[in-house]
Amino acid sequence: MPEFKVDARGAIEIWTIDGESRRNAISRAMLQELGQLVDRVSASRAVRAVILTGAGDKAFCAGADLKERAGMAEPEVRAFLDGLRKTFRAIEKSDCVFIAAINGAAFGGGTELALSCDLRVASPATELGLTEVKLGIIPGGGGTQRLARLIGPGRAKDLILTARRVNAAEAFSIGLVNRLAPEGHLLEVAFQLAEAVVENAPVAVATAKHAIDEGTGLELDDALALELKKYEEVLKTEDRLEGLRAFAEKRPPVYKGR
Repeated sequence: MPEFKVDARGAIEIWTIDGESRRNAISRAMLQELGQLVDRVSASRAVRAVILTGAGDKAFCAGADLKERAGMAEPEVRAFLDGLRKTFRAIEKSDCVFIAAINGAAFGGGTELALSCDLRVASPATELGLTEVKLGIIPGGGGTQRLARLIGPGRAKDLILTARRVNAAEAFSIGLVNRLAPEGHLLEVAFQLAEAVVENAPVAVATAKHAIDEGTGLELDDALALELKKYEEVLKTEDRLEGLRAFAEKRPPVYKGR
């Protein structure tokens, strides 16, 4: 059985984790399929944005499948964690823009999955948390690092060391999510956000994404040098010239991604 339902809408795809009965938890099969999907869109220019959500209205992703985990030996746990980290990193490195449409609980690996996405939209039912210390472990899918980079070390420690969960309103107030969606309109808001991304020049969007991600953590002078290097990449594109022509001619640009 497929682990995801894929809804292709031109340059935008909606990927729904099809595991409602297990609260869309991350199993080995689900992780393998997610990796394959990420590889597919990253190898093609056809898909510009992906909306990632969970089946049902209770959970976006409840984290690792603990029933499956209980039967794993230590080497298997390490292998699973390695695959998790590589897949989340592949999302970040992709030219495609990933939007998490969080439709309920997102704990542990579920929050880490959302953190690996570029943008996050939350429904009123959203609840996020890195709760691993309650189980005697720590976040292992990048949570300690990505959360601190997103909301700051102090707030990250508040959430991780206490295993505290936050609702949609608090997540928005601390910058953990980018948009709040009204009840019943989560995918609509996420799709509008995706449309706002894909109407822009493909190379410029991808390059700006990587400039932000790669510059985070660098000294300012080094980060500015990185930005200049990235700017040089888009300076040579046909899309840059098309953007100038369209502005002068007062018409929408037609970008080709080159």
